[in-house]
Parts: sequence; structure tokens; C-alpha cells
Amino acid sequence: MDWKIQLFKLNYNELEKKAVSDVLDSGWITMGENIINFEKKFGEMLGKDVLCSAVSSGTAAMHLAFLALDIGQNDEVVMPALTFVSDANCARLVNAKPVLADCSSEDNWNVSAESIKKVITDKTKAIVVVHYAGYPCDMRPIVDLCKEEGIYLIEDCAHAPGAFINDKSVGAWGDIGCFSFFTNKNLSVGEGGMTSTSNKNLGKRLASLRSHGMTSLTLDRHKGRSITYDVNEPGINYRMDEMRAALGLTQLEKLFEANTLRKNLTERYRSNFENTKIKIPFNKFLQSNSCVSAFHILPILLPIGVNRTSVIEHCRKRGIQTSIHYPAFWDFEAYKDRFDKNDTPEALNIIPRELTLPLYPSMTFEQVDEVTRTILEACE
Repeated sequence: MDWKIQLFKLNYNELEKKAVSDVLDSGWITMGENIINFEKKFGEMLGKDVLCSAVSSGTAAMHLAFLALDIGQNDEVVMPALTFVSDANCARLVNAKPVLADCSSEDNWNVSAESIKKVITDKTKAIVVVHYAGYPCDMRPIVDLCKEEGIYLIEDCAHAPGAFINDKSVGAWGDIGCFSFFTNKNLSVGEGGMTSTSNKNLGKRLASLRSHGMTSLTLDRHKGRSITYDVNEPGINYRMDEMRAALGLTQLEKLFEANTLRKNLTERYRSNFENTKIKIPFNKFLQSNSCVSAFHILPILLPIGVNRTSVIEHCRKRGIQTSIHYPAFWDFEAYKDRFDKNDTPEALNIIPRELTLPLYPSMTFEQVDEVTRTILEACE
């Protein structure tokens, strides 16, 4: 469909074209210098001594995190009830059990230390927190809880590159951070991701596991730095290629300016919906000077009794694309009998009423106003 206002648009121009063209002209398209530079610069953004490994997707990053932390059979992994299915899929792929923690409140859709503590058992090996929509979790109490319980902490930062809390970047709080560079993300390369850690041993293991567990890369042999390689442990091919790394470097240069544009558009939405029945979460978050959001998506909470499908269809007829972040785990065939939705009442309230509106750096205030009018019409 040819949307009048689509959900997302790439923040691309001639710079991205040149970046890919330069890689093609170089004749080297697998892991090389662009990967090395991208990992270095991304790590510098996250903080001192943060080690990064570029991978093929955010899901690959999460899977590698579970592998690197030796999460497996009989282990439990606590994660938000409101998140993308990949987190639960990765847990099940290593034969661990995903356990859901509830949203903090109708305004704060992230998990909290309190919601996590309620579901910790003696089998809990790791906590996955998600910085939903780009708004950071309250990390200090969660970090303290994990240390107290001897539990690993993994950050799902798919929504939040460039977000900070207490002057510390997301992805630098936990044992491992996992970023996504999927098409609709703030930093977009099509398919791609990144792991982050301040633990040198974990950093080495993550880098090794994403490339078959080999001790040297093809680039090392091409450069004459190595003749052959050893395999320290069974790994997998989750490598990123040079074209995507080149796109990532270009996008990284644009990230903070683009996030500021997203912030301005989000504030317009908030102003437009003020004094209406439409709620936008994380209002209290924005009153805190200690937090900086990445403003990844624009989620709204529809009024109770409003039919979401009808609102989506009304927007579609007006040429406005919307989405849902996210369908409930308990509605998926693969997870129907694994969770009791009544265990997470806040998520149960939020998920059926959530709707995601268009948001991207090149969007205009006029488009925001048109989307606002259309949503209010639909709710009437």
C-alpha cells in the first residue's frame, strides 16, 4: 500500500550510498576494517572500556548473550511481559524457561526491581530488561538486586541506542547489552546488531562465539597475520558484513541529531493529546533530569472500550500506517500454555490497548497533527 504517512522512514541520503559503494569498490565485503571501526566507535559511545561485537541481528546478540553466560537446561530467565518474542525464543533455544515480569504501571511500561523480585526463584539465572520505546529502565535498583541475588543482567537495548540514565548509557549497566539495527530502528542497517560488555572475558567469548569459536578471522589470514586457526568452543556464524558496518558508521554519526528530532516530534504528540482520553506512557520519566530517551517509537494507550482494530482500519483508510508493540506472548501458538496472563495484570491491561503511531526523523509537525486528528476521530 502507498501510505500517505507511513510508520517509519529511513534516515538515509547520499552518505549511506557512498558508504556501501566504497565497500564494494574495496573488494572486501566480509568482516574487515569497517567492522573494527564500527565496534570501536559504538563502544566509545557507550562508555569507557566497553567492548562491542557487531553481529547479524539483535536476536543474534541476545542468543549469544545466553550462550556466553552458559544459560541452559533448568535455568529460568526473567523478562518483561511486554517485549518482542525474540527474547523468549532465545531462552527456549538454549532450553531455558522464560518467566514474565510485569510492567511497573500504566504510565511506566518498563519492568522494575520490584516486579522482577516477585518472580525470582532459586532457578533464576538471568534477568533481561527492555528499555521499551527508548525509555531506560530504572537501572540502579535492578543492578543492586542482581548483585544481591547473584543473577546475570542482560539489557535488551533494541529500542534505545543513545539513551542514558544517570549519565550512563544503556548497554553499559548489565553484564551484556544487546542492540538491534533492524530497518525501523534508530540506527538502521537493514539487519544487524551489537553486543556490549565491560567484562573482558565475556567480550572475548562473545566475539569468538559469533564467528564459529575460531581464534582468528578471515581478515587476519588475508592480512598475513595468521596462517590457520583453532576453535576454542563450538560457535555459530552471527557475523556482520562490511556493507552493514559501513552503514552503521554513517548512521552512528547521525544518531543523536536524529534522536533529538524524534524527541521534538514526541513532544508535539504529547501536547496534541493533552486533555484527551489518549495516554502516552512515560510522562513521569520525562520529568526526570537523570534520564535521556532515544524516542524510538510513539506508543499510545487507547481508552478502555475503544476497538483497536477499528482504529487501525480508520487510520488505514486515511493512509496512515500504525503498528502494535507488542502482541501478547500468551496469544502466540508457541506460548499459549506457558504463561498465565493474570500473573501480569499491568501488561494485561496495556497490551490490548497499545497502538504505535508514525515517528521518524524526517516527519513534520503537520504530519503529527494529521495523525493526532485521525486517532481522535477514530476514538469518537
